[in-house]
Amino acid sequence: MVEHFKIQNLSFAYPTANGKKALSDVSLSIRKGEYVVLCGRSGSGKTTLLRHLKPELTPHGKRSGKIYFDGILLETLSAHDQAAKIGYVLQDPDDQIVTDKVWHELAFGLESLGCAPQTMRARVAEMACYFGIQDWFHRNVTDLSGGQKQLLNLASIMAMQPEVLILDEPTGQLDPIAAADFLNTVRKINLELGTTVIISEHRLEDVFPYADRALVMDGGHVIADGSPRSVGKLLYEQNHPMRSAMPTPVRVFYGTCKTENTEGMNSTDNCPLTVREGRNWLSAAFPAPPTIRELPTVDTDEAPAQTALSLKEVWFRYEKNAPDVLRGVNALVPTGSLFAVVGGNGAGKSTALKAVCGICKPYRGKIKLFGKAISQYKSAELFHGCVAMLPQDPKSLFVKKTVAEELSEMTGDKELQAQIAALCRITELSDSHPYDLSGGEQQRVALAKVLLTEPRLLLLDEPTKGMDSSFKESFADILTQLKARGVTVVMVSHDVEFCALHADLVGMFFDGQILTVDTPKRFFGSNCFYTTAANRMSRHLFQNAVTTEDVIELYKLNEGVIR
Repeated sequence: MVEHFKIQNLSFAYPTANGKKALSDVSLSIRKGEYVVLCGRSGSGKTTLLRHLKPELTPHGKRSGKIYFDGILLETLSAHDQAAKIGYVLQDPDDQIVTDKVWHELAFGLESLGCAPQTMRARVAEMACYFGIQDWFHRNVTDLSGGQKQLLNLASIMAMQPEVLILDEPTGQLDPIAAADFLNTVRKINLELGTTVIISEHRLEDVFPYADRALVMDGGHVIADGSPRSVGKLLYEQNHPMRSAMPTPVRVFYGTCKTENTEGMNSTDNCPLTVREGRNWLSAAFPAPPTIRELPTVDTDEAPAQTALSLKEVWFRYEKNAPDVLRGVNALVPTGSLFAVVGGNGAGKSTALKAVCGICKPYRGKIKLFGKAISQYKSAELFHGCVAMLPQDPKSLFVKKTVAEELSEMTGDKELQAQIAALCRITELSDSHPYDLSGGEQQRVALAKVLLTEPRLLLLDEPTKGMDSSFKESFADILTQLKARGVTVVMVSHDVEFCALHADLVGMFFDGQILTVDTPKRFFGSNCFYTTAANRMSRHLFQNAVTTEDVIELYKLNEGVIR
């Protein structure tokens, strides 16, 4: 098969990295029509490598090595061919949108390529239909949700009919259902149009099993290159931290410790990759119904905690004649708890957080923080030691040239700065410019800035976006430590796996209000679609098994009945 990209001994270092290489002697080839998933921990070099495949996005720094596209040096490719043949979807949808209207955005790339008006109209109409954009074709892009913006970016790129589609963590701002639909569309583009797809993702459930190849990066090196099944096996054999990022069926399979290379159902060659394969594997493991179907729940007799946050009949709209975004929101959040809010894009979750911290002022309803109406707080009292919010876009908090200066802006207490920097694993980034960091690193720096205000109520809007699986575990530890100190956390998230594992309560936000609140096991255990991969994989055998750990534990408890 003909090579699309050929990379030879590529090394690269950013100017402020003191000689440390972001890419180190990377050599690989990507064939035409391949679907390649690129994974690795935050800061491993994924985004840097992808940006080298699009000359206009190549970062400034010291570089060596060669990249060929269709057999010619990439930098010698004309600007027209670079734009037309290599499509790139950025991590943050707002970084890519350049016009005011949806239909303008769809046509912008074609106009830049000098397409004839008739051709342009036909392609724009085709993309609007294919991607389901007809209903918001004439809307302002500022009125779109993050998920809609990302879909618009993909449609705008595909209107130019590129040969290669590069996507850098494109589902970070999408809810689980929208993310699955988006990734299915990308897969359809690869299968039906033959477009080469190179995608970097932290959320691998809907990407990893369907890729032709998986590349794993660590410290600027490509440490694994092969089929998804073989790469998963290698990561577990090496006990590499990236094994925790593998899809749920892979983690359940290896977590049962049944990995002997035999001809039986537990041979590593038979490791399931998809939920369907995982379900079939479990069914084969339990030909008879398992004896133990549910893990025991721990009932506590503790008195109800005090309420840190209460919302009562909160209504809000952005403009006088616009529709209501919040439609009678009611919620009680216990002190010292992690309260997760899930729901689709555009449901009003982020607006609710802004209302809690006073950015958006409801026209009806009451909001109380620690028993005191928010209107009774002075600004200095509210935002120093009471409430703090980590917004969806971490870059909105950055105003300085280095990470160290960002932290110093919040407090002059050097000891506290060092403590929070260590907690968020950003000590080694102190001399870096915030905009030179990866998405996950930016999220950690923004979190550190917020924590330096020492809030009692911490509001988090998509905090795990861009975080690798390893730091998610550390992030969960941070939240546990904060809760132990009496800090209450309200987290809006599309990361259902994280919510299922770490939240105390989960609320579903729909149509401008919180419809239901329950424990993670009962909440996710009762849903069919808005639930975890572990639950979808095991619900025919187990009840309320919503995490990988739940399924592994139930498997082991019932191991005696496996034939």
